[in-house]
Amino acid sequence: MHLILLSAWTVLWFVLVEPHGGFSWHYLRTGGQLIYQGASGNGTGGLNLYAHHPELQMGPLSFLTAGLFNPCPEVIGQLLAAALMSLLGLVIVVLAGRSAAHHFLGTGTNHQRLRQRVLIAGLAFIPMWIEVAVRFGHLDDVLALFFTALAVRAVTRGDAALTGVFLALAMDSKPTALAFLPLLLALPREKWLRAGLWCAGLVAIAWLPFFLGDSQSFAAAKFAIPNQSASALRWLGVDDPTTPGWDRPAQAALGLVLGALAVWRGRWAAVVLLGANARIVLDPSVYTYYTASVLLGTLLWDVIGQRRLVPWWSWLGLLFLYGSIFAVPDDAARGLIRLAFVAVSTAYVLLWPVRERGRQGRRRRRLPARTDEGPAHSGPGEGRPDPGPPPGPSATPWAGPPAAP
Repeated sequence: MHLILLSAWTVLWFVLVEPHGGFSWHYLRTGGQLIYQGASGNGTGGLNLYAHHPELQMGPLSFLTAGLFNPCPEVIGQLLAAALMSLLGLVIVVLAGRSAAHHFLGTGTNHQRLRQRVLIAGLAFIPMWIEVAVRFGHLDDVLALFFTALAVRAVTRGDAALTGVFLALAMDSKPTALAFLPLLLALPREKWLRAGLWCAGLVAIAWLPFFLGDSQSFAAAKFAIPNQSASALRWLGVDDPTTPGWDRPAQAALGLVLGALAVWRGRWAAVVLLGANARIVLDPSVYTYYTASVLLGTLLWDVIGQRRLVPWWSWLGLLFLYGSIFAVPDDAARGLIRLAFVAVSTAYVLLWPVRERGRQGRRRRRLPARTDEGPAHSGPGEGRPDPGPPPGPSATPWAGPPAAP
């Protein structure tokens, strides 16, 4: 029933937004055409793409994926891409729920409440997902966030290789996913090296050919956009008309530091939220699709990092970052709201006392015990052979056993 409701909610928003969608799809379509040109084009495509088109700020994996729609007429290709990207939003909500179920397995979690929490947070997440997927058609953000959700799932399962692979694919889709790299630190310490090697290797495979093929590709890293009056950057005293040279490195550094601090504090589920916060507080632009990354962060924090029934942060993020666009006409006031949300949410997830339960980023051996989610059991590699799944329905937000009265 939860999945049916979320599916209907997604279809409703898709129908409302799609007639006016695809605002930025032409960037992906152009990049998808250029990246497949190779030597057959005019020399501005293939491995020369970023040298000649620094305005294409998406990762190579996004262009390779967008190019798969090239055989279709532009309108049909855009519609199919929008439908696929919308579906990935539903998959992300399911992944978040199953990650939470796995994280809390054996802790006495009431899975009926967890299902409700995922549903309520998902209802806030979907409108912003449709904004990035359909209205703007930003396949790069969609893929980066989708692979990040898969990385979170891999972290809860303690899979070092897949965590590294999915984080690499996220960065290969959009460079700003670098801020989510501290998820690697949520793995047991002995798995850091393996995960890091997988991540570094796949990032190098995707990006190095462009920089080795044409040294002018580095120009893409210096591409500047206007510093809008509604940005939080203005409230920080940065009045440059365009992106300052230090801004992008500072975004990445701030996201990495905050994410590492979250893991050190035992709040690894906040890594994505903090990385997204670092982006919007230091970005000179205020495009609404930026909020989708924040809403993924609040979704993960609300269902994994907390145990409250009502996922307040998902709805606060939606109301303050998206609702203020329609309710607050003054640019400076909207910039202050963005800055305030980042400051308050960052302070909360890092400093507010949270009752830590579950694996806390590492797999711990659990003794069989009776809980309201059924008998706990050890998984593979937890001190004894894997006994297989417990009898009855699996412990997921969508198919868990009924909660205890």
